[in-house]
Amino acid sequence: MTALRPARLVASLLCFAAAQSLAADLTIERLFAAPDLSGPTLRGEAFTPDGRRITYLRAKADAKDVYDLWDFDIATRRHSLLVDSARLATSGGALSAAEEARRERQRTSSLGGILEYDVSADGRRILVPLGGDLYLYDLDAPAAKAVRRLTSSAAYETDARFSPHGRYVSFIRDANLYALELGSGREIAITTGGGGTLSWGVAEFIAQEEMNRNTGYWWSPDEQRIAYARVDESPVAEVERFEIYADRVSVVKQRYPATGASNADVQLYVARPGHDGVRVDLGPNPDIYLARVAWLPDSTALAVQRQSRDQKTLTLLRADAATGATRTLLEEHSGTWVDICDDLTFVSDQGDFLWGSSRTGFHHLYLYDRNGNLQRPVTRGDWMVAGEDRGDALRAIRGVDRQRGLVWFMANMASPIERQLYVTSYRKTEAPRRISREPGWHTVRMSGDARFYLDTFSDSEHPPSVTLRRADGRAHATLIANALDASHPYAPYLASHQRSQFGTLAARDGETLYYQLTPAKDMQPGKRYPVIVDVYGGPSVLGRVRNAWGNLFRQYLAQSGYVVFTLDNRGTAYRGVKFDTAAFHRLGSVEVEDQVTGVDFLRSLPFVDPSRIGIWGWSYGGFMTLMSMLQAPDHFAAGVAGAPVTDFRLYDTHYTERYMGTPAENPDGYAWSDVRTHAQGLRGPLLIMHGMADDNVLFTNSTVLFKRLQDLGKPFDVMPYPGGKHGLMRHADMGPHAYMTVKRFFDENLR
Repeated sequence: MTALRPARLVASLLCFAAAQSLAADLTIERLFAAPDLSGPTLRGEAFTPDGRRITYLRAKADAKDVYDLWDFDIATRRHSLLVDSARLATSGGALSAAEEARRERQRTSSLGGILEYDVSADGRRILVPLGGDLYLYDLDAPAAKAVRRLTSSAAYETDARFSPHGRYVSFIRDANLYALELGSGREIAITTGGGGTLSWGVAEFIAQEEMNRNTGYWWSPDEQRIAYARVDESPVAEVERFEIYADRVSVVKQRYPATGASNADVQLYVARPGHDGVRVDLGPNPDIYLARVAWLPDSTALAVQRQSRDQKTLTLLRADAATGATRTLLEEHSGTWVDICDDLTFVSDQGDFLWGSSRTGFHHLYLYDRNGNLQRPVTRGDWMVAGEDRGDALRAIRGVDRQRGLVWFMANMASPIERQLYVTSYRKTEAPRRISREPGWHTVRMSGDARFYLDTFSDSEHPPSVTLRRADGRAHATLIANALDASHPYAPYLASHQRSQFGTLAARDGETLYYQLTPAKDMQPGKRYPVIVDVYGGPSVLGRVRNAWGNLFRQYLAQSGYVVFTLDNRGTAYRGVKFDTAAFHRLGSVEVEDQVTGVDFLRSLPFVDPSRIGIWGWSYGGFMTLMSMLQAPDHFAAGVAGAPVTDFRLYDTHYTERYMGTPAENPDGYAWSDVRTHAQGLRGPLLIMHGMADDNVLFTNSTVLFKRLQDLGKPFDVMPYPGGKHGLMRHADMGPHAYMTVKRFFDENLR
């Protein structure tokens, strides 16, 4: 993609603005109201193991954040409502503390109804957790008898799933792992003694928040054994923090693993249901991360990813299921950090496997034999085999055909701001073939036999459509067309929609930086407009510049008279090791430099008022807002920092040490990356927003900055949210006010 010259960019934007007619503009209230402005979308979509159906979650028409369970029959091409969340009996009580925290980690705390489900291996039964209890839905039973309640307890059952052959349903209750034998109804306590600082089968805080591991137990394929984690949080320092709500204050004692301090002690066990477990040997050093666990296809051994505390070494261990003895299959090393491998995929029953690595500077796939001997690189080049988003979509491999030796995977070969599906052989050297065709963003789920895939596709001007396709890309059925016609929820606002322009800039070291610019509505020749820079900018996170449908708040700002600009600075993920690690040991340095490069570009545009450029972001974006305002006050006239990290000594081990090392080994880097170090540079208006019950970026991050700015006599504004967690912007009870506050602040300071 080539950069758009300012003159060409101006001409295209003004031509589009002149063609617009009077139309309805977006409102904050409408962004949160039903039906969803993006139209119908699917969540948690999956092929049933028998390949006959696609199950998925779909929001209610009158409640866009409450989900029911549906399915699509591939043969008849019909959708059916399977489980209406409103019709199941639920406890109706508040979430347990563990479940509330789990949903916050999974970014689902703002959603309701059915949020998880599992399908049995025979495709006949569906497990639905709801209201803290478990329900079984039988697809072959009459509707009146289809639902069976499995549990009815005061405690929450979480992380529930079928065993591989469907004999058991397993779950976590009160920090212990259980298996329910479906035939007899007998409950088996796999573990006992959980509670307090000890838990079994649970993913610890760091695993959930930073390692994208949301479970702590794993069934063997033959369901004869189950592996599970033992987590002891007693080494983690207990901190007291206040969660301030509108009508009360709760003192929370939290085991928070701050950078440089102790982590939880995590061990791994294997047991047969109803028998004592065998401890897996993870090595002599207990100060490691249990990153990933998977079973070999023959159920005789586990593949365990062990990450060193400094994250510069990732070891793949083969663990004997009967004895717990381990041996090393392979190791990855780096001078900065090694990514956890989400693409470990077995391609034979004996244990030959595909592995993802960035050893060449770009993430690619490699074939290994069962003993860890490298057979060949499967992909290569100056591009990345790359997933699409959080959760399972971090995994790039989408399907494998063992008979033909083919692997389907996602990559950004076409462009860093797109995701496309490719296929290649892992047995012989050949160039990957692109399967998806439309330029834009594809999210793919493939059937187990690699015959079909579900393609969720959008670009910046079209909301997501969902198409069932054959493995070669041919369309088989449309599940959601989602055309922007007169019946679409976005139709009243379509005439006001501002088309984004994409382009590139050069960083100081020559790296290519991608940007997205959304023009203000009704721009007139000769006039200059204020700009809001929407930033995240954090390391190892998918870029915010995407040729994909999304961020309607940007549209709202553009329709309110602002030019909206987003630039993916160095440090953003999936651009190669050099790009990704540019800010290593000094966060808030080259990222700010790149944002300044973006502002210099904006200043060259004749429709931009260089004195009215603001910046805003949340979480790392809040940190970036502060560092940009303080280090480059001549470039940013006003800023809104939401839930910002201000001192990385207050943040957790895995995230912070990955990029900064420990405070003891990198004191200068921590001092530089402390926002307070640069506080004297504040000149423009600043608003700081933070949830007062945030257990991720603790509210203390803001209060320590408040004190520093007060000591310096610097004026600033604050908007605290009683009871607000880190994801408060997604919640219908706080999000509208928060977004209106951002808009009002910029109206007062940039208009």
